[in-house]
Amino acid sequence: MKKKFNKKELAEFKKIILKRKEEVLDEIKHISEDTLKKSQKDASGDISGYTYHMADVATDTYDREFSLGLASNEREALYELDDALKKIDEGAFGICEGCKSLISKVRLRAVPYARLCVKCQQKKEKR
Repeated sequence: MKKKFNKKELAEFKKIILKRKEEVLDEIKHISEDTLKKSQKDASGDISGYTYHMADVATDTYDREFSLGLASNEREALYELDDALKKIDEGAFGICEGCKSLISKVRLRAVPYARLCVKCQQKKEKR
């Protein structure tokens, strides 16, 4: 069984990772613009001078916290993608951190920052 991907395969994965990274950055930007740059009044769509109803404020707060949670998840994905790019440069990309075998191309195309092969991931999830 081969232990590393060749340069052509690595170039393909790098392209996939960079595309995914661009998508994640766009998503973070979108979430930030929608959530963080709007005032509570703008976010609720309220243009009147009336005071907010407590339920509306709670809903708006929940929506903002939910969006911030999504942004946090996107930042985590960004970290993982950057780490995958670093592994490509170091020659360690696609090697399972559990059993040290090569992670399948199919898995890496779906999850380009995968650290474990399917078997090791299943074992981890069972624990």
